[in-house]
Parts: sequence; structure tokens; C-alpha cells
Amino acid sequence: MRAIGIILAGGNGSRMRELQNRRTVAAMPIAGSYRAIDFALSNMSNSNIQKVGVITQYNARSLNNHLSSSKWWDLGRKRGGLYLLPPAVTGESWWYKGTADALYQNLSFLRNSREQYVVIASGDGVYKLDYNDVVDFHVLKGADITVVCTEYTGDDITRFGILNLDEDARIVGFEEKPLVTKSNIISTGIYILRRRLLIQLLEQCRAEDRNDFVRDVLIRYKDVKRIYGYKMNRYWSNMASVESYYRSNMDFLKPEVRDYFLRQYPSIYSKKDDNPPAKFSSDSRVSNSLISSGCIISGTVEDSVIFKKVFVGRNCIIKNSIILNDVYIGDNAIIENCIVESRSMLQPGSCYRGENGIEIVIEKNKMRVT
Repeated sequence: MRAIGIILAGGNGSRMRELQNRRTVAAMPIAGSYRAIDFALSNMSNSNIQKVGVITQYNARSLNNHLSSSKWWDLGRKRGGLYLLPPAVTGESWWYKGTADALYQNLSFLRNSREQYVVIASGDGVYKLDYNDVVDFHVLKGADITVVCTEYTGDDITRFGILNLDEDARIVGFEEKPLVTKSNIISTGIYILRRRLLIQLLEQCRAEDRNDFVRDVLIRYKDVKRIYGYKMNRYWSNMASVESYYRSNMDFLKPEVRDYFLRQYPSIYSKKDDNPPAKFSSDSRVSNSLISSGCIISGTVEDSVIFKKVFVGRNCIIKNSIILNDVYIGDNAIIENCIVESRSMLQPGSCYRGENGIEIVIEKNKMRVT
């Protein structure tokens, strides 16, 4: 591949509420056995991008642990490989002030590379994409920058960058999170541009004390540079809020989504744990749910996603919920429309129902298990 990859995985996902207290959005568990960043990393690997930098910052311990070995994404190489790019205190730099500043502070990563193009992707998207197709489109159009976009049909479109394209797919309008919009074409946070042009733009941003890549590059240079939109027509979602995170997980209960990501080539890769298969007692009842390895299920689970090493006690009822890893749920508990945070311990007889939206459950009660 003639490109290097950069994954932006350092943002503070404030709209994730309590879930962001333990991890950055890119490290959020998804589909029972994956993390959000697995999709961008797998797309890089499947596109034969052999050098990938992951820019981290906020609450990165969980993400760093997940990325402790590059072998899972076939990025353990002599030339290239997987690079973690956290902020470093130097004579001129401190914490990353924005996406453009984060890229600028890693100019050495760009300058020491030899590939012609750079693929920049966010770490919170769920999708499959061959970046080679986007680079080919970029070259065909003679573009300076290409933005991967998609048609969005959700009800919270104002949290995205909104694009307007002409008949040749050139971007003629770009609004960042507008309150009102007539367009339904949104940016997916994936960008392609020449490495040398990126360095030039970042140096200009630094000289003018500008720190945001969307506002200070894409929007500012819209009428100066040739910026095109590449439309992605397959499944795409992101996890910037509790609601979108819940919806993305629940989408994997649909057979067509599950088949697309988990069975069809190319594959999505992730770090593997040595857990035994899930165990189901004789009186358990499971329907339309994902149950991950290491789980022990003795109750009823309906329309839910259960992550690794979860214990569900006798006579429990779990509906329309997401149970993150290492959760203990005592006997006779009821959980509906909830997200249960990892390593929580729910007392026997507990009852949680998200009646006014998705409820996040975090419990650390100590109990004696007999």
C-alpha cells in the first residue's frame, strides 16, 4: 500500500457519560468480543497499510493494554508496524489541543515515512472499508483532500459534520455540527491526502495557532483546495454518545449485520483471550442475543449483548441490555434497557429498568458468594 495510517483515538467522549470514566471511546467494547478501534485497525491491515500510528491521550490505559501486541492485526513488522503516539512534554509541546495539533506534534512520524499518502481515521467508527478504493478515487479526481462520507438516516444528525457535494463529488459546503441542515450526507471522520501536503497544512496551522483539523483545514480550505467526498454505501456507525453506542451494539443482533462483520471476508481482528466457551445451565433461556466466551448463564437473556466472563445467576431476567465484561449478577435480578459497566457486582434481587432512556449501572457492592 502506498499510504500510512493514523488513527485519532485520544478524544474525551463526554457524551458517553459514566462509561468514559474508565476508557476512551476507541477502547469501548462492541459486539461482545471487540473494541471500537478494532474496526479501523482491521481496515488498515486488510488494505495492506503496514505502518499505523494511533494517537492517544484521554484515559488511555485500557486502550494501551488492548494494543500491547500488534500481532493481532498483523502489524508486527520489521518495516512499519503499530506505533502508539501519546502526548509528550517537550520544550514546545504539552497536551494535544485538538486534532490538528495532535497531528502536528507527531510530524516526525510523518516526515520519517516514505509513503505518498496518509489515511486518517477516527477510532470510534464501526465499518468495513478498503482504503485502496478511496486512494484510487482520490487520484482519479486529482483531489487535494478526500473525505469519506455516507448518507445518514438517524435522528441526531446535528452531531456530525454535514457535507454538500456537487455532481462531480466535490465538496461545496461543509458545516460542523450545525443546528439546522437540509443535507443528510455526513463526514465519517476518514480523510485521505498526500503526506507532504498534510505536513504543509499542519505547519501553517501551527504558525497561525490553529488546532482543529475539521475547522482549520477542511472548512477553511474548502474553496482553495480540491476537496472531494467519497461515498460509503455499506454499514457505518460511530459511538460518540451512549445512545449511539447502545444502538451500534444492538445492530449486531440483526443477522445481516452480524454476517457482514463476523463471517464475510475481510475479517475484523481483535486481541484474543484464553477463555472457555460460554456455559448454559439446563434452566437458562437465551433468545436473539450475543453471548461471549467465559460466560455462565443460568437465567433468561433476551435481545441483549453479553460480553466476556459474565455470570448470570438463577432466575435472572435480562432484556434489551448490554452487559460489559467481568460482571457478576446475583440470583433473581432484573435488568432491562440498561448498560452494566464492567466488573460490576449486582446483588441478588436487584432491579434496574431504563424507563427514560438507557440507564448505566455501576455497582461495586462486596458480597460473599457461597
